[in-house]
Amino acid sequence: MAVLGACAVWTLISATARTGRPEGVLLAVLAVAAGYACGRIGGALVPVGASCLVGCGGLGIALLAPGSVPAPDTLAPLGRSGATAALLALSAGALCCAAWSARRGELRVGLHLAGAGVVVVAAVTGSGAGVAACTAVVLCSLAAARMRRRALGLAGLGLGTALVVAVSLALAQGVLPSGLADTLEGRITRHRLQLWHEALRLAKSDPVLGVGPGRFGELDTSLVATAPPDGKPHSAVLQVAAEQGAIGLFLLAAAYCWVLYVLWRSARSTPVVLSAGAALTAVAVLATVGNALSFTSVTAGVGLLAGMATAEPLAEEPPHDEAAAPERVRDGR
Repeated sequence: MAVLGACAVWTLISATARTGRPEGVLLAVLAVAAGYACGRIGGALVPVGASCLVGCGGLGIALLAPGSVPAPDTLAPLGRSGATAALLALSAGALCCAAWSARRGELRVGLHLAGAGVVVVAAVTGSGAGVAACTAVVLCSLAAARMRRRALGLAGLGLGTALVVAVSLALAQGVLPSGLADTLEGRITRHRLQLWHEALRLAKSDPVLGVGPGRFGELDTSLVATAPPDGKPHSAVLQVAAEQGAIGLFLLAAAYCWVLYVLWRSARSTPVVLSAGAALTAVAVLATVGNALSFTSVTAGVGLLAGMATAEPLAEEPPHDEAAAPERVRDGR
């Protein structure tokens, strides 16, 4: 709560100093906090039912309520498709968490199959990013059954996210080798790369306070007629750096590190923790190269999944790995 509170306070400070519009960031912080509280409650009372509800709810929003994702219909990978991929990844992660929380073997298998079915749904809807994200989540969940130490798995997820951030920043600065840069530019589109260049320019112009929350669209000079602008640079890292400066970027990184820390300290079994961590990392990667965190449904889903994965169920969970019992004893649980 201290990290989220600091994010909200700094947003207000930056907005006041630069005549910005903090409502979007404040709504995202509120959605994460509310989702986390609800996830903790649901995960404590009915861990399997709550996880299934979140998984089915995210899938339903992604498929049946496109109007709840308020963005211009731009071509992939811009706009609404990033939010759809993030919702599908969260759905797959929630269903995998439900599978590892179930006591009956047949129910566990069925829920894992449902999680794998999200990959098929993503393929049918034409979401290439969703297919990749959901596949990674399901594979990580299955591999988590043999993971003896959750710290290694969470560290790997954190390093993967850091690598994606580093590559995106290097691409925006133009310091990557020409061959690799051309390959990546072909995948992320020239329009998005121009937005990244502009966000980096704005971040360098005011590295402390930033230009103000919600002001990127006003100051952007890289708009291209081939894609309708939505006032976002389509990278959470570069958007925060441009609009809220280095302190805002530090708080964003602190929020992600806090999620990994509470997952490490969670009383839930290691497969549940790593399944949720894989889904949250998939969202972090999509947000690094897209616009996923600009949608309330995604930020609320992030809070819900994190809350369920860190809740302490009223009933003891069935053991799923050999490391679960020693970890609980060592941590005094």
